[in-house]
Amino acid sequence: MADFNGNTSTVSALPPIPVPARPAHGGEVAAAGATVDNEVGDAVIDIRGLNLWYGKSKAIEDVDLKIPRQQVTALIGPSGCGKSTLLRCLNRMNELIPGVRVTGQITLDGQDIMAPEIDPVQVRRHVGMVFQKPNPFPKSIYENVAFGARINGYQGDMDELVRFALERAALWGEVKDKLKQSGLALSGGQQQRLCIARAIAVQPAVVLMDEPCSALDPIATQHIEDLMRELAQEYTIVIVTHNMQQAARVSDRAAFMLAGDERVGRLIEYRQTEELFTTPRDRRTEDYITGRFG
Repeated sequence: MADFNGNTSTVSALPPIPVPARPAHGGEVAAAGATVDNEVGDAVIDIRGLNLWYGKSKAIEDVDLKIPRQQVTALIGPSGCGKSTLLRCLNRMNELIPGVRVTGQITLDGQDIMAPEIDPVQVRRHVGMVFQKPNPFPKSIYENVAFGARINGYQGDMDELVRFALERAALWGEVKDKLKQSGLALSGGQQQRLCIARAIAVQPAVVLMDEPCSALDPIATQHIEDLMRELAQEYTIVIVTHNMQQAARVSDRAAFMLAGDERVGRLIEYRQTEELFTTPRDRRTEDYITGRFG
């Protein structure tokens, strides 16, 4: 892939972090090494020792997390635990908020995206974002998809690119005869798929989704969930969701985050989704997924 300075680079993934195999017993609060499984093989994103402050308030602490390539990773946990904050760290969106300070390291295909010489705009070219509420531009459907590619200097066939992105977003068949109509005229579910098409039109390595179905009806939600599974064949997907059933349906791996009384978010458990939901190793994970709190 191209690096953030426009150079072509092929950097092999870092080796897996050794993880102690000893599980927690008797529903204990387990040590982090026993519950965070970072042996993911081909990691496209590697987060190490990540901390973030909003002003003087610490929001997330000491997160170590490897995200595998071309899989869906779900970030789950109660409100205020730092899920969306962590997600926004992955394309440096938090830096748009005054007073934010971040320490630690995040690499994308071996490149340190937190390095001071790296342009955050280029990071967002490689790591796309789909927000909680559909936010199409007040432009035509065609221009919504073409906009990002155009400002990034795309020199190819724009018609083909727009069709490619809309097909990948499972929207082409519904809008191919009305590309000149406003994106705002679409239904909520169609608008969210248009936003996904807009994100993938710039051909990112990773697509972040912050509760992409929370404002949608059940049918539109099913469309987005099916789409996530299809997109994972070509892209790495990281999703924040409060919906435990959704996390279980769409994700390959799940990371549970929790904030204590001091309101600092920490990574409690991370592993294959089926393992985390059926045999959690930390009592707090079990309490959350079974509805005892959250």
